[in-house]
Amino acid sequence: MKNKLKIGLAIGAISIVAVGCAKFEATETASQPVASLSTSTRATPVVGGKEYTITAKASHLQVSADKTLPVWTFNNSVPGPQIRVKVGDNVKIKLQNELEEPVSIHWHGYPVPNGMDGIPGVTQDAVVPGKTFTYEFKATIPGTYWYHSHQDSVNQLDRGLYGSFIVEGPDEAYDRDYTLVLDEWMGADGMEPGSQHANHANNGGMEGMDHGSMDMGDMEGMDHSQMDMGDMRGMGHDMSMYDLYTINGKTGDAIDKLTVKQGERVRIRLINAGYLTHTMHLHGHEFKIVASDGQPVNSPAVITDQGIAIAPGERYDLEFTANNPGNWLLEEHGNEARMLNMRAVIAYEGAENKQTDASNASEELPQFDLLKYGKQAETRFSLDQSFDQEVLLKLNTEMKDGEMVYTINGKVFPDTDPIRVDRGGKVKVTFINQSSKDDHPMHLHGHFFQVLSKNGQPLEGAPVIKDTLNVKPGEKYVVAFEADNPGDWMFHCHDLHHASAGMMTDLKYNGYQSGYTPDPNVDNKPE
Repeated sequence: MKNKLKIGLAIGAISIVAVGCAKFEATETASQPVASLSTSTRATPVVGGKEYTITAKASHLQVSADKTLPVWTFNNSVPGPQIRVKVGDNVKIKLQNELEEPVSIHWHGYPVPNGMDGIPGVTQDAVVPGKTFTYEFKATIPGTYWYHSHQDSVNQLDRGLYGSFIVEGPDEAYDRDYTLVLDEWMGADGMEPGSQHANHANNGGMEGMDHGSMDMGDMEGMDHSQMDMGDMRGMGHDMSMYDLYTINGKTGDAIDKLTVKQGERVRIRLINAGYLTHTMHLHGHEFKIVASDGQPVNSPAVITDQGIAIAPGERYDLEFTANNPGNWLLEEHGNEARMLNMRAVIAYEGAENKQTDASNASEELPQFDLLKYGKQAETRFSLDQSFDQEVLLKLNTEMKDGEMVYTINGKVFPDTDPIRVDRGGKVKVTFINQSSKDDHPMHLHGHFFQVLSKNGQPLEGAPVIKDTLNVKPGEKYVVAFEADNPGDWMFHCHDLHHASAGMMTDLKYNGYQSGYTPDPNVDNKPE
């Protein structure tokens, strides 16, 4: 499973700040030197990203006063630097690798040219130790996005190789603009650093485990010789070893406060870089959901005391007016003890002595429903129009050759059937989740898609445009997109354990020729 492991070291005091800004100004520029490798990470900087160097390097992350984790970082911070640009900027990011393994950068959710998508063996070779690769593209669409390694990504993202990418629109004006990156790690005592990264091996008590190769013979209490698919469908992917939840690389009381002043207009960008859904609750304020996956919501209504479920890879942007002085929680809701440490305090200046309001994390809240939120508006696609192509993707958890795998139409990558499209084609995709317990947050590279219906019912609210959609067991979604970005693109589950164990396919444009030829000497691992 995910392999962010605790070691019993007390290494230096560090400060990973909540990535935020008041009337943003870049705190680091390309002309400033990158910090040299140290034994512990530094605070996450906010940087102007027109031209910038990102260096992948090893370090240690102190998530709390008594917990330090071995990590891989971008520029010695977890999350890596927040890159902020404006619409119209030409972005030039050089990736430099000082790790012992190849790496890459994928710009999650952003419609970059195909050659800049960062997929080893598909769009580029992974950047081997000591080498560099420069990503260049134009920022054309505002919103909240993020970046992460896509080389052996189930492991490398797990170790900390991710950061936020914010594209500011011309009309944005916030007094406070905070970005909170949600994640979960293994923090249990007795784990050896890096043990989960060893080899592509079986589940042997979780050590040395390869996420794409779970040997069911190691699972206790099961007669595997008699196992049939009916047994398999009753199983789910056990994620209970993720006992340490973080916001911006810190947990519990170590999480930086979100400072506000009365009367300020505040934006909070929530990014889920982990592999579990986190349901967040903002206390003490009315608020709006102004964007999902970077895309604005039409006429968002004011809501209060609703749980916002953020699936792996998704982003939600909240906006509120600071009109209730005190100290208020933004916390995860649920009944598990590990969830209690995913909480930040919204602290009003001048209210330092006021007691923080009480947690109600175990309380069951009404769940925010994006599909019924906002007002309807004219859209590019509708259920009753004709499409150039219709695709059915049946998602499932199955047993093949004694291993648990995650399938698309009964097949595992690289044997899944690619989706072949013509440029300009209008494509309708139907997702059906046949797994009994596993969510599948499906992510399409290089494109946005419009959600048309859920379980046969059309949307009641504003148009929903996304790049990552969580399909729960038994659910059926219909989405549509235009093939407007030629290339070879990945389409996969963003629980990367599922992707690495088969739930991935390709979107291929007919007639597209990239000019890229994989180097057989590079160990490219696209998932």
